[in-house]
Amino acid sequence: MDKNNSSANFIKRILVIILALMVLIAGIVFVFDPFYHYHKPWLGLKAVLNDKEYQCVGTLRNFDYDALIVGSSVMENNDNSWYNEAFDVNAIKAIRSYGATADLCYLLDVAYESHDLKYVFYNIDPSSLYGEAVTTYESTGCPMYLYDKNPFNDIKYLFNKDVLLEKIPYQVASSYVGDYNENLSYNWAKWKSFGPEMALGLYFRSNEVKEMLPEDAYIDNLTANIALLTKEVEEHPDTEFIFFYPAYSMLWWDMSYRSGETDAIIFCEKEMTKALLQYDNVRIFCFQNEPEVTTNLDNYMDTIHFSPEINRLMLDQIINGEYEMTLDNYEEVLDGVKAFSDEVQSTYIVPYEEQDLMNHEIIEE
Repeated sequence: MDKNNSSANFIKRILVIILALMVLIAGIVFVFDPFYHYHKPWLGLKAVLNDKEYQCVGTLRNFDYDALIVGSSVMENNDNSWYNEAFDVNAIKAIRSYGATADLCYLLDVAYESHDLKYVFYNIDPSSLYGEAVTTYESTGCPMYLYDKNPFNDIKYLFNKDVLLEKIPYQVASSYVGDYNENLSYNWAKWKSFGPEMALGLYFRSNEVKEMLPEDAYIDNLTANIALLTKEVEEHPDTEFIFFYPAYSMLWWDMSYRSGETDAIIFCEKEMTKALLQYDNVRIFCFQNEPEVTTNLDNYMDTIHFSPEINRLMLDQIINGEYEMTLDNYEEVLDGVKAFSDEVQSTYIVPYEEQDLMNHEIIEE
């Protein structure tokens, strides 16, 4: 009998110890909360943001802000303080690598659940206009336990070895030891190289030039994406939406021409621009036809990703009202983009072809 009591007491002690350890682990994760699933930073910690798929939704739900910097990876190199100072706001980023319209509208909806926004600065990637108008978070393997509001699947977060042994120590070190700048959230430029060698090395140019697609080749997806974005604008009339088409490099326009998509892309941009400009709380800027920027490969690391200096340049141009489109001029502006795309083929890309810098074999060597 004594042996049985002793064994039972031993098991109870073990269970109590295990339970105490579980509470301790969960408590540590809850307090430090490196993905900001429960709260904004405590204990004097900085908002260390370098993993958007895991952190973006939490920051939108729990941080203090009144403006959003929205877009794909080309928006990540913005310094939030630029926008704060220029527009007298407190801005954070709402980023999705692919920049799909449905994904970005999902992030906007999360933000609007508990925040009133003065401004939304929204980067429109051309591919987002004709991509499928459905969210891609679940299909691409994002941690949905951080997106939904189901407390029961938080176990995947609270008892996550990587969170406990990697994410929290990195958060603490970056906050107290390193020189982490909270305004450079999700910034990837620090360790990247920009220039012709890098950009051309990552551009695998097709030897085939396909027949140009009809302008309305993507009309179904375009219509659905227009509906998503105009819904956000219409439902939030007190927010000023500043949209812009970013300064992709001439290599991207060369790729679009060779894939036969240029005319369809320009059509998509015209239709989206016309639809958005129907609203009084919308401004739209186009930075695609700036040859001094887009033909200078020193600004790029691949066909689309430019240096932070270009992020700053585009913002300065927005502040100064440069390259703004209106209902009176948007067709002319976008016809100019088409003319630039044609000039890429006839002029700007020619020196690289003549030097065999567009040759795959040479690039790969």
